This record gives sequence, C-alpha cells and structure tokens, in this order.
Amino acid sequence: MSVPTSARLLALLSLLQQRREWSGPELADRLEVGPRTIRRDVDKLRGLGYPIEAAPGVAGGYRLGAGADLPPLLLDDAEAVAVAVGLRTAASGSIGGIEETSVRALAKLEQLLPDRLRRRVQALGDTTSAFQIDGPRIDADLLATLASACRDHERLRFGYGAKDGTQSSRETEPHAVVHSGWRWYLVAWDLDREDWRTFRVDRIAGRPVAGGRARAREIPGGDPAAFVQRSIRQGDEVTPVPGRIRVRARAEAVAARVPASRATVAPDGDDGDDACIVTTTGGWSRPFLVWMALLDLELEVLGPPELAAEARTIATRLGAAI
Repeated sequence: MSVPTSARLLALLSLLQQRREWSGPELADRLEVGPRTIRRDVDKLRGLGYPIEAAPGVAGGYRLGAGADLPPLLLDDAEAVAVAVGLRTAASGSIGGIEETSVRALAKLEQLLPDRLRRRVQALGDTTSAFQIDGPRIDADLLATLASACRDHERLRFGYGAKDGTQSSRETEPHAVVHSGWRWYLVAWDLDREDWRTFRVDRIAGRPVAGGRARAREIPGGDPAAFVQRSIRQGDEVTPVPGRIRVRARAEAVAARVPASRATVAPDGDDGDDACIVTTTGGWSRPFLVWMALLDLELEVLGPPELAAEARTIATRLGAAI
C-alpha cells in the first residue's frame, strides 16, 4: 500500500528534525521507498522553503539547515492535539504573563490546521475546562533564564528568600527545572555550601546573573523530579508526622480519587461503611489538605494538631475573602 506524498513528506521532515544528519539509504529504508523518491521529496521540501542541505559522496547525507524564514511546522494528528492541550494548559497555569501569549499561539495553530484537525482541537476547548488553585505566579522570562542555564551548563548568581524571610545571595550551577504540579523548583549545585539544593523559583529575587561555565555533575539518584520530591518532604514544606482525616464517604469511593502513592484509605471502624480514614504515606502538607478539601466531601481533621491548626487558618482566610 503506497503512502500519500503529503504524509511521506511529513514523515521525512519529522526524521530530519530528529537528528543532525541522515544518509540517503537510511531515509529510504525508514520510509520504505527508493533513493530517487527521497531525492524528489527533498526537492519538494526545499520548494516549500525548508533549507535542506545535502553532502555528495558515499559519506554524504541530508540535514535540516538553519533558516530564519521557515514555513509553519507540519503536525500530525497526535502532535496537533498535544500542542493544543499544552497551550490551553499554559493559558490557565502558574506562569505569569503567558496566558495571552498562549491564547494567541493557539489561535494561530487552529488557523493553520486542516478542517478535520481544527475541529478536533476546537472540541478540546468547547468541552473541557479547568479549575485554578491560587498559587505562586512565576515570571516566564525568569523560568526561561533558568532553563537556558541548565541546558547551557552556565553558572547563575541570584538573591533568594528563605521561608522565614531571610535573604541571601546564592552562587549555583543549575541542573534542572521541575514543576511539582503546585510550584516550580530549580535543582542546582550550591557552590558556597558544596551540595545539591532545591530552590523555589517564586522565592528567587530579581534577575539572575550569569557567571561562567558550570561543571558537569550527576544529580543524586539521576532523577531531578524525584530529588525535588525527597527534598520538599524533608524540608520546611512537609512535616514528618502523617496526617489523618475522616471522610464521610465509602472507602472504595474515596480510594478511587486519592493517589495510592500519597495516602492510604481504610474504612472507619466506628462508622462502618459510612466513613473512612485517609492517612498520608509520609508527612502531611498544605497541598494535601487543599487536595482533600477539593474532594467536596464532609471532612474531619483527626491529627496531628498542626494539621488541624493549618485547616483552621485556611478556613479563616477563605471566610474573610467572602
């Protein structure tokens, strides 16, 4: 069964974007066509404005060159939907100043798509919605600066505010940026403390200053997200004492809505099938408390006392906001 030319051009362009250089036989083998077809397809892509460079000879090959005036990217079905979901998420996310930009980009994307894909993307917007939890807003330029430093192995110096308000100057070698679903974190080697540290991005003050080349280091465990998770559980945002909350609902119904990695759910011995006890697998945290409140079920905080005090504080703040 022959593949339509447009689909083959899309596949060829996708391959050229995946790595620096391909030989003609490699491309022909991947696309299951002959070398002459590859040459014709390359000429067609060049006609569309893609700067594809070719080196002659046995060791020659094709690669996508740099160009300032590239035509719009071609997207297959899954890619178009993925981009649309990403842009809609960004429009309601925690990065300040990016909402309007994301909406504009999504509008441009929809204009470039064929009717079939445009209807699929628009259906996402027409039938889905998201709620927002007030959390720290992150400057998009700051996030881009941190990400660039991680990629380019560049040192950064910045001001940082601790939870108690103490300000300090930190000299770091950034490694990765991690989003917990609630906050943004920078994982970096702290040059003054000679150890790995996790920095909340919303506590970085001012504009970071670049300061030379960073050494290549391997983060403990190799996974930045896991490192951040361990750090915040051991740090000042999570207490080591598990939290316990009684929920007025059947255990199986609650268990289906609470991540098993974060908490256990067991029937309440006193109330039988009418209630259950949710216990955190680690220390309790404010995000856990907020998550439980969002279940929209009757709750009773059983302990520890600090968790109950935090619940009263949040309730007071919400009451004052009405």
